[in-house]
Amino acid sequence: MLDWVKKMHQEKKLDVLVDKGLRGGYDRIELEETVQVALLCTQYLPGHRPRMSEVVRMLEGDGLAERWEASQRADSHKFKVPDFTFSRCYSDLSDDSSLLVQAVELSGPR
Repeated sequence: MLDWVKKMHQEKKLDVLVDKGLRGGYDRIELEETVQVALLCTQYLPGHRPRMSEVVRMLEGDGLAERWEASQRADSHKFKVPDFTFSRCYSDLSDDSSLLVQAVELSGPR
C-alpha cells in the first residue's frame, strides 16, 4: 500500500486517496502536505523518520517544506532500498526468534 501511495504522490493523483464521500470537499494543498508528512513518517530507516513533535509542527505548517526537500535530496543521492519487507525476508524461519528480529528492526530509535 505504501508503494502505491508513493506512486500516486509522484504521479500527482492524490485525489484517489480521498474518501469519495467528500465529493471534492477538501483542501488539495492540505492533502498534499498530509501525504508528505505520512511519507516522511514511513521512511525505511527509523532514524530518518520525524519525531512526533516535528510531525505536529509540520501539520501546523512549520518546517514541512524544508524537511520534505531535504528528504527528496537525500533520496536522490542514496541507493535504493530493495522492495521487500522483513516478514517476507524471514518467512521461511519457523522459530520465534524471527519475530524478535522484526520487532527490534521496527522499534529502532526515533
